[in-house]
Amino acid sequence: MRRRALRPPGDDAAPDPLLAERFAIALYSTARAWRVALDDRLKDLAVGSGSWMAIAVLARSDTDLSQRALADRLGIEAPSMGLMIDRLAEAGLVTRMACPGDRRIKRVRLTDAGRERYRKVHAEALAFHTRVLVNVDQALVEQVTGLFETLRDRAADRCLAP
Repeated sequence: MRRRALRPPGDDAAPDPLLAERFAIALYSTARAWRVALDDRLKDLAVGSGSWMAIAVLARSDTDLSQRALADRLGIEAPSMGLMIDRLAEAGLVTRMACPGDRRIKRVRLTDAGRERYRKVHAEALAFHTRVLVNVDQALVEQVTGLFETLRDRAADRCLAP
């Protein structure tokens, strides 16, 4: 496959369509490969990467989150979030509580068992991340992470829709 020459930094012309497509394929396939490999590593802990992300967001949050806020942070639809919370609640990892000001809103909180599972899964996930990112320049990881966060936010911006 022949690669095109890179444009100089600051060139704000429209993205090269071939590079944009290559980027999209690489992003999609890398995210999928990452999830599959992480799921395989976490299978003995009975938590998939989707549930792990929900548990991690809850563990890192300073407050209880509504189901909607949790779904938004994970970038998934509310019905899917509801099903995931059902599974996590059945496993005793989270609990739902009615919001005092609006009973229609359900807040989600990790249980003690959920916090313990977070610690175990976090350790496994960290070992996986360390293995995958070994010998990768941390400044580059920081830069690419910022790029992904920017792209995520732009893609989620409803104003970009045609």
